[in-house]
Amino acid sequence: MSPTSTRPRTPDAAGGTTPAAPVRIMLVDDHAIVRQGLRSILGRESDLEVVAEASTAPEALVVVRHARPQIVLLDLKLSTSSDAEGLELCAQLVAEHPEVRVLVLTTFLDEQLVLTAIRLGAKGYVVKDVDTTGLIRAIRDVARGESAFDPRSAAAMVRGLNAPAPQETTSSLTARETEVMALLARGQSNGEIGRSLYISETTAKFHVGNILRKLGVSRRAEAVYEASKLGVI
Repeated sequence: MSPTSTRPRTPDAAGGTTPAAPVRIMLVDDHAIVRQGLRSILGRESDLEVVAEASTAPEALVVVRHARPQIVLLDLKLSTSSDAEGLELCAQLVAEHPEVRVLVLTTFLDEQLVLTAIRLGAKGYVVKDVDTTGLIRAIRDVARGESAFDPRSAAAMVRGLNAPAPQETTSSLTARETEVMALLARGQSNGEIGRSLYISETTAKFHVGNILRKLGVSRRAEAVYEASKLGVI
């Protein structure tokens, strides 16, 4: 059952108080039934308002510009082709709309996934089996500028922070990163890579950064050299 809520009040010109505007929320999930359920749950809270929905990353990037939400409630799996497409979207939203706070709400939970989401700018991470009270509390915490985690996500993050860093090699390059690597070898810039792969320049830059880190280099030319030696390109 949802906790009862009283909308925060702010002083008005006459010295009294008026209800503060509700927190504007955008839902990004590829399942319509999930979005409908969330809209129904959040609609019971006077201090929360769902102002927009999106089912894909491209749609979300268009809608967010017009809806101007304060919080994006984001699933990490937005298609059958990727288990973490939402991570790329999280990075884009944070880079292009720094005023928007991203709260991950997903079924996926492992140490590195939580850490990666937070490193990409998410303000919180909640699994979908959280109860209504926990979800609403997380949204309000993020709206206040705080971080928010359900107990399982918090434990996973602690385990990830305490775990030894994995040794990454070219074998850990994703399919998309391999495509980006091939375009790097052709001397393409981030903008050109984005146009070639129909992704934003921000996303291309994100992939290039991951490639450099995984190959243990700091320059594009070094990445191309290492990838060539290892037979990646």
